[in-house]
Amino acid sequence: MNATTARGPAIELHGLTKQFGDFTAVNDLTVKVERGGVVGLLGPNGAGKSTTIRMLLGLITPTAGSGNVLGHDVTRPSAYMQQVGALVEAPVFYPQLSGRDNLRTLAVLAGVGNDRIDQVLDIVDLTGRDTDRAGDYSLGMKQRLAIAAALLKDPELVILDEPTNGLDPAGIVEIRELLIRLGQAGKTIVVSSHLLAEIQAACDRLIIIKRGSLVFEGPTHDLLDKAHNELVIVPENRNHITKLAALLDENGIVFATNGVGLRAPGATAHSAFVNRLAFDNGVTLREVRADVEDLEDVFLRLTNTRETN
Repeated sequence: MNATTARGPAIELHGLTKQFGDFTAVNDLTVKVERGGVVGLLGPNGAGKSTTIRMLLGLITPTAGSGNVLGHDVTRPSAYMQQVGALVEAPVFYPQLSGRDNLRTLAVLAGVGNDRIDQVLDIVDLTGRDTDRAGDYSLGMKQRLAIAAALLKDPELVILDEPTNGLDPAGIVEIRELLIRLGQAGKTIVVSSHLLAEIQAACDRLIIIKRGSLVFEGPTHDLLDKAHNELVIVPENRNHITKLAALLDENGIVFATNGVGLRAPGATAHSAFVNRLAFDNGVTLREVRADVEDLEDVFLRLTNTRETN
């Protein structure tokens, strides 16, 4: 069944909890992942991301709560794992075999034909390098080969745990573009990564957890709407702060002073206007700049990890 037409969410969890002795790794997690697109699973180290992924893949059993993956009970992974592809560890291939032959070995175990090998090699852009020894592949090529292996069964859901670990910038871009293509093709991709700029670029939706509990769930743009967005205005002459404040007030721009200059929350769109306003009224500005949080800034603020990191 095509992922874009199948009914129901790809993942739906209600109060999912996992304890190891007295330690609660995942605590009362309730989330819903709709089908199609790329979803980022974020959290500080030890937040419970990998534990959550392992529960979804049936590698460990929840202590409490309930959930469904592709319409099947999360405690019965045999019912849905044929429709799930995953990369949760560093990929290991036979180094003396070609990339194609490694996939051919896995395809036999998965019960898929050689035509699917051609398809996945094309998807991950390894056609033309498929006959090279896997041992000669760069780390980025090995990661793409691992994703190709995860796609052999043409799964509806693909779960990737830190797929860009250790990659150089070019390799990171390759994986990002691959994730976007897969999401656009109707696959549901759940990706965990500590590279937040890449998550921001690739993911439609985000799930953020901290100490095993949900902090945020929703579209990426909803989280970025919570970002601090300020215009920093510093006059050359500090004596002009009061005059500049009056000018901003007269023009309906909300601001705060800090002794050196002014900060206008949410006013970065007024940069050109403020420059002109100051010039027309004889106020020389030493600095006018936008101070806008990106996903990493918002993430660190929400999870209170800036200091510990």
